[in-house]
Amino acid sequence: MENIKINDFKVSGSIKIKDLKTEYNLDASKKKIKKELKNVRKEVAKIQDTMYAHGKYAVLVCLQGMDTAGKDSLIREVFKDFNSRGVVVYSFKVPTDLELKHDFLWRHYIALPARGKFGVFNRTHYENALVTRVHPSYILRENIPGVDSVDDINEEFWEKRFEDINNFEKHISQNGTIIFKFFLNLSKEEQKHRLLRRLELEKKNWKFSPGDLKERDLWDNYMLCYEDILNKTSKPYAPWYAIPCDSKHTSRLLIAKVLYDTLKTYTDIKEPELDDDIKANIGLYKKQLEKE
Repeated sequence: MENIKINDFKVSGSIKIKDLKTEYNLDASKKKIKKELKNVRKEVAKIQDTMYAHGKYAVLVCLQGMDTAGKDSLIREVFKDFNSRGVVVYSFKVPTDLELKHDFLWRHYIALPARGKFGVFNRTHYENALVTRVHPSYILRENIPGVDSVDDINEEFWEKRFEDINNFEKHISQNGTIIFKFFLNLSKEEQKHRLLRRLELEKKNWKFSPGDLKERDLWDNYMLCYEDILNKTSKPYAPWYAIPCDSKHTSRLLIAKVLYDTLKTYTDIKEPELDDDIKANIGLYKKQLEKE
């Protein structure tokens, strides 16, 4: 199998979406890729167990991608070996009336993982600089002072929104949240195949919405917005990884590998030492139990 170098996928300079890969050849069979994923995700789960006991770090995993990019199945497969207490998944939909009464980051802030846990955002706070940018009229629902019409939503507005997002991520990073942001880079042709599959397979029909085709017509607009997002918000404390995802099996392994290779560098994540009194009396406690 091809040796995976996670920095090959990290966005660390100015990029063009058209130059990013949507396919990645691991030179391995599907069976071998699935086996390697199983091995890596078990190692990530072990780190999470230690993190839970350690209680100093949280991990936030952000997944962004076009419809059919495979976010749901990726979450299922990558986190399959986690203790259920150690991971919480949030799927962000259209903001509710309550959420719209707060700033755009509020609903994401209250969903952040506690120290010792993984939080997975299936679609993220970046929807507020993506869908809303493609459909600027959505911003008007936020009822922001000084934004009375679409004409008020200019480049300065988006620059301030990016600044808010960067500050938000820097703040939570400084307070113990390790951030991973994954752009699931799907080709337009592969999306077509996956949408057709939803229509052709009866058990997949429920996943299809006519709205998917309307958003597909805006593909180029979305790619321009993603390009801007990756270039302006990939920071050392919260890097973006552009993951080729025309193959779901490959993308799952790449993300698991990024998680594992990064987290294992945190050598300060250790199980806490036992209290000296408890350690000194372990033999006594064992005898108490054995006498029952």
